[in-house]
Amino acid sequence: MLAEYLPLVLLFVVAVAFVGLSLLVSARLGPTAPNPTKHAAYESGIIPEVETDPRNSRFTVRFYVIAMLFIIFDIEAVFLYPWAVVLGDLGWYGFWAMAIFMVLLFESYYYVLRRGGLEWE
Repeated sequence: MLAEYLPLVLLFVVAVAFVGLSLLVSARLGPTAPNPTKHAAYESGIIPEVETDPRNSRFTVRFYVIAMLFIIFDIEAVFLYPWAVVLGDLGWYGFWAMAIFMVLLFESYYYVLRRGGLEWE
């Protein structure tokens, strides 16, 4: 039984070794001459001013709320597509499990909509 997992374990070991070796080689052979020009943000050729430098500014909470809503939408899409493909095999249990998931998801969207999280200024 364990012999069936041997190719998977070997693939994992090769992948980890490749990543480690790549990081080691790039650290040893790569150029190491840091200067302020290399660490400056590049914005289409425009040199950022101190006021507009993203390292010195803070994002608004609205940015994080929209990012979290986007992640929730992605999770919904990731769950809905495979569920729709195997719905016939799941039967009523799969239908009601996804119905509960959708009710909770739409409740959260309604809460965000009611709180004004999707309104643009």
